[in-house]
Amino acid sequence: MNIILDSDVIIECLRGNTKIIERIRKWHSSKHVISYTPVSLAEIHAGVRPGEEKTIRYFFQNLNFIAIDEKIGIKAGEYLQEYGKSHAVEIADALIGASTCLYADALFTRNKKHYPMDDIRLQ
Repeated sequence: MNIILDSDVIIECLRGNTKIIERIRKWHSSKHVISYTPVSLAEIHAGVRPGEEKTIRYFFQNLNFIAIDEKIGIKAGEYLQEYGKSHAVEIADALIGASTCLYADALFTRNKKHYPMDDIRLQ
């Protein structure tokens, strides 16, 4: 099983939220693939504080990277068209959701309202 981590979950891990860290460790020990997208990488680096760079780099080294490709771009556009106005879905969430829909089994997020799409599984 491949699980993508949403940016809010990654932030909680970097802040030391033991409940979330333990959940991810449990998946990892069960041979699940834990992934991230460049959207989350950008969001994390936008808020990096001096001295956190090494910790962030180490954290991402231990995860699988899912690159944004043409298929993800098209699917994200469809999500924006369908959910942009009605659910205030923004481009970042549309891209993460599309990455999950096309290349993963689930998305681990604490912001489930950002993902009203019925074709992605949320954790």
